[in-house]
Order: sequence, then structure tokens, then C-alpha cells
Amino acid sequence: MTVLPEEVSKAWEKREKPVVFTTVDPDGIPNAIYATCVSYYNHEAIIVANNYFNKTMANIQSGSTGSILFITKDNESYQIKGTIEYHEQGPVFEDMKNWNPAQHPGHGAALVRIEEVYKGSQKLV
Repeated sequence: MTVLPEEVSKAWEKREKPVVFTTVDPDGIPNAIYATCVSYYNHEAIIVANNYFNKTMANIQSGSTGSILFITKDNESYQIKGTIEYHEQGPVFEDMKNWNPAQHPGHGAALVRIEEVYKGSQKLV
């Protein structure tokens, strides 16, 4: 279990939107999307709402790991890397439905379990 450092939790609250969510396909080809519907789930995970995933969904279904890149209002960049769990029901899905804007479909919730955290090129965890 990797816990998001307090510094990064505070930075998350000051992030500029959107974040960049990256997955890879079975051949190792990356796919990056802008994601505006994201939320801090707990000290171990971040949720990205699946409103319009296409290649991202195919990558998740093939077992892709992922990364979330964000920048703060102070121009500090952070990257969170980890495994992805996909939820279409249950507590993680319901959490996403509570904050995802009603005009978006919210097909599912991609939960990124934190394994590594970087501030710029400096590895924090």
C-alpha cells in the first residue's frame, strides 16, 4: 500500500484543470487524454470518471497501468503512477456518481491505485 504524501495531497487541492491521464496498450503504445472529471478518493487512490473513454477503456481492459499528471497554480508538476481497477458498480462507482457532473454519462470509474509519486523528476514515493 502506497500512500499519497501530504505535500501531494495539498498540491492536488491547488491543481489546474484538467489532468492528463495516460494508459498503454498491449504493445506498449501510450494513450494520453485530458480528464476533467477526477477526484481524490482516499490516501491510496484517485478516480477518473469514464465519460467518453475509447482507447483508454480498451487499454484498461487489457490490464494497463496508468499515470495522472497535473500541474498546480504555482506551476509545480506532479505525476502519480499505479495500477488501474475499473468499477461499474459498488462504492467506488457510487462515489464517482456523486461528484461527476450530471450532464456526463459516468459509465464507470477508473481507480488508480497509487504506486509511485513524482514532483517534477524527483521521485517522492
